[in-house]
Amino acid sequence: MTTPLASSLTTRPAMPGDATLLEHLWLLFRHELSGLTGTLPNPDGTFRRERLDAALADAALADRAPADTAPADAGLADAGWRGVLAHATPPPGDPAQQGLLPRPVGFALVRGLGGPTRVLNSFFVVAGARRAGVGRRFAAEVIACFPGPWEIAFQDANAPAVAFWRAVATDAAGQAWTEEHRPVPGRPDVPPDTWISFTTSR
Repeated sequence: MTTPLASSLTTRPAMPGDATLLEHLWLLFRHELSGLTGTLPNPDGTFRRERLDAALADAALADRAPADTAPADAGLADAGWRGVLAHATPPPGDPAQQGLLPRPVGFALVRGLGGPTRVLNSFFVVAGARRAGVGRRFAAEVIACFPGPWEIAFQDANAPAVAFWRAVATDAAGQAWTEEHRPVPGRPDVPPDTWISFTTSR
C-alpha cells in the first residue's frame, strides 16, 4: 500500500555537505542496532563508524570529480562506497510541521560499486516513517540506482528484517533470488548472517 508519506519520498546521493545529517542518522541506526547486538557506545557516546567514513570519503571524491563525471561513478575504483539519503514531506494536517518542508527519513550505505557485486551495507528508516511503505520504496529506489548483482545481509533474530528483505528481493527480481547463511568473519561466537542475492537490470 502506498501512503502519502511514501508517495512524497525523494532520494539522492549523499554529498560532503550531508556529513552532519548522516552522522545524526548513523547514531540513531547504531543505537537501534545495539538492541540486537548488545553493543555499547564508545566512552564519548558514539558508535563505530568506519562504514560511514568510507561513504563520506567517496562522496568527497565525487564532489571533486570533473563536471562531466556522474557523481555515482567517482571514486568507485578505490572503495566503491556510496551513501543515499531519503527525505519525505510529512502529510498535511499537523500545524507543527511548519510549511511541510521535506524531512530526512532514512539513509543507505552501498559498497562494492567498483566491483562485480553491490552490497547494501547499512539501511535505516526512522521510527516515525515506518509502517507507511517508506522503507520498501526507499530500498527499491536504492537498488534501482545501481543495477546489477546485489547482496543484502540480515540476522534471522530480527524477524521484521527477514520479512522485509524477502519482500524487497521479490519486488526487485521476482522469484529469481537466493538465500544462504554465511559465518560472520572473525566472529565464530555469533550466529551466521543470512544473505539474499539477486540481479537487477537497467
